[in-house]
Amino acid sequence: MEHRLSRKFIISCEHSSNQVPEKYKHLFEQDVEILNTHRGWDPGASVFATFLSEKLDAPLFSYPWTRLLIEPNRSLGHHQLYSKISAAYPHKKELINQFYTPYRDSVEKEISKILNKRYQAVHLSVHTFTPILDNKVREYDIGLLYDPKRESEKQFCKVLRKSLKKEFRVKMNQPYKGSADGFTTYLRKRFNGDSYLGIELEINQALYFDDKIKWKNVCASIAMSIKSAINSIDQ
Repeated sequence: MEHRLSRKFIISCEHSSNQVPEKYKHLFEQDVEILNTHRGWDPGASVFATFLSEKLDAPLFSYPWTRLLIEPNRSLGHHQLYSKISAAYPHKKELINQFYTPYRDSVEKEISKILNKRYQAVHLSVHTFTPILDNKVREYDIGLLYDPKRESEKQFCKVLRKSLKKEFRVKMNQPYKGSADGFTTYLRKRFNGDSYLGIELEINQALYFDDKIKWKNVCASIAMSIKSAINSIDQ
């Protein structure tokens, strides 16, 4: 591996909001409540992403609209790119050009900028997950999603898990596989080797809804665990 001066972090939050642009609100008139569910956004993710950005002194990119209009964490052509609501909208290219592409391009350009300065780019994509899905309770606090074929990502997550386990119940590649379709998966194809690490952080929404005031304490603990893991790696 070519020697790099150091690493730079970049934080993204693809499901930070359940807001709908004014022009498209009519699409949701028959099912407004869905916007407030986990299908519309990731509750708590925006607060955590902002906190992490500040603690790691890293640029933050947050997608400001609901994923139900167009899903920024899915590839073009994926069957979940549009929700059942937006699938009927006849001008889908408009959604791609106005919302999807500008957001993803902004993140990709920042990663390119980091790599051009000969730093390693560590991309932390922040998400939260519903504690119960299909009547099955997810009995853990944090999921670390990575590509097991990429040794640098695997080793980073092993060290991070060890640090996080002092306070949290941690699973690797849960509740989803890190190699499944997603923004980090796409970016791995764009940036090969050890220069780019794409890690998804999945936090249980139960920690957020249990006590929203204490949520910042949870965020602080996770941020400290990440810093501790980085120090361990550097040593």
